[in-house]
Amino acid sequence: MQIVEELPEIEDNEDIDEEVSIPEEVLADFVNQLPERYKMVFNLYVIEEMSHKDIAALLGINEGTSKSNLARAREILKRKSEGIFRP
Repeated sequence: MQIVEELPEIEDNEDIDEEVSIPEEVLADFVNQLPERYKMVFNLYVIEEMSHKDIAALLGINEGTSKSNLARAREILKRKSEGIFRP
């Protein structure tokens, strides 16, 4: 599995409340700090653009588990990024 080096630009994503500018290196570091199961699903879904069905088959997990792991990864990344902007 390739570690995140570049993250795609985010466009009209309903999961994101407001647009935040975080340096790519910082965001990649946050992704690399995720628990392995969340990082794998995040990378496969966001970077490799795989479907949850394909991720589930590849990792030997349920499709629902893939979806919940992605949601948890996004929540962790959101909390980490919010920490950058709080005094």
